[in-house]
Amino acid sequence: MPRTKKKNSRGGQHGHVQPFSDEDASIETLSHCSSFSDTTSVADEGGEAAEDTAQEDFQYKLKGFIDSTVDKSAKTRQGALDGLKTAMATRILYEFISERRMTITDSIERCLKKGKGEEQRAAASLACLLCIQLGSGIESEEVFKTLKPIFKNILADGSANIQARQAAATSLGLCTLVAEDDILDVHATMECFENLFTRSYARVDGTCPLISPPTSQLHTNALLSWALLLTICTASQLKDVLRKHLPKLPRLLESEDVNMRIAAGETIALLFELARDLDSDFEFQDWDELCDKLNALATDCNKHRAKTDKRKQRSVFRDVLKAVEEGDFQSETIRFGTERMTIDSWVRKRTYDAFREFVGSGMNYHLQGNEFIRDVFELGPPLLVDSATMKAMKISRFERHLHNSAAFKARTKARSKFRDKRVDVGEF
Repeated sequence: MPRTKKKNSRGGQHGHVQPFSDEDASIETLSHCSSFSDTTSVADEGGEAAEDTAQEDFQYKLKGFIDSTVDKSAKTRQGALDGLKTAMATRILYEFISERRMTITDSIERCLKKGKGEEQRAAASLACLLCIQLGSGIESEEVFKTLKPIFKNILADGSANIQARQAAATSLGLCTLVAEDDILDVHATMECFENLFTRSYARVDGTCPLISPPTSQLHTNALLSWALLLTICTASQLKDVLRKHLPKLPRLLESEDVNMRIAAGETIALLFELARDLDSDFEFQDWDELCDKLNALATDCNKHRAKTDKRKQRSVFRDVLKAVEEGDFQSETIRFGTERMTIDSWVRKRTYDAFREFVGSGMNYHLQGNEFIRDVFELGPPLLVDSATMKAMKISRFERHLHNSAAFKARTKARSKFRDKRVDVGEF
């Protein structure tokens, strides 16, 4: 069934709202009462009542957080933003959030414009989680239309708080992936990122520009967001990127910042993968020189670098070297609930890493029940959960109800899309 828009409104005042505890945030205890599902039928009734109460308490707490995002106290606003972030990262809250999306968007906008460093960073992260909850469509597009110019202004303002700029670089990338409806606007956003990370390019003589660690992190975040958007570029855009940027990206491998070197290496591997998808006979003019650089980083014994940095770098660049030389990728299997997913390409890895950065330990839960994320990774509609599986997974009756409701909705939506396609075919 199509999602209907509901007029949003603010809840009442909720006084002082306690932040989420570890139990609130835990995936296994999302409904707070999972133990009730293993008891007798009489106890089940009591368990359902307790779960209903817990759900009401949870929603009351969320409404309190939304109200508190406009509090005069910066500390209160920060706590409210963090509380909403935790909730959205660890639960599927589409219905609740959809009704209040513009109210939440207004709060994010206010915190981004008037807040300081940490508050702006929390607001930027919340914007991403809001889009992840809403998925691709008119609702997230409305949210992004409001927030995109603010992100771009922060990003371009050299006098803005560096933490805010770092957060804007990451959040603008993911929000664009989820909610941008025009591929030309995607390209324009990529140019914003290019204006940043290209400042870290080593000079032609091999010397590196003097860049502070916080600014280097900003450039790294911009590069990773740029790489994320490469995954949705058209063939003509990719050809343009390969011509303009692939010859220059290896200059970032000279950076003093290990995170920038790793981000550059993974982006180069991603570009080679995309280039070979376009043309299986793709050749790179400076291939030998690039492989020598990658091999040096994969076997780095520089005494001036920290052991942990060298260990992390060597591991990554062994994989990057295989990608460039052989077109190889080290697959990884992700298990969630009764399902599993294989990360079998650099495209899928960059996408998975981007989402995981925001939902954290809630990633497996979103893989199970978030219709949008399942669509991104081609997992199909959410699976229905029966009582036996519910007990094995230690989830509550209420959570199963939410999960199965999402599954039914997704299946109905999928069938509707299929019918629409059949109608389109008949009209041609």
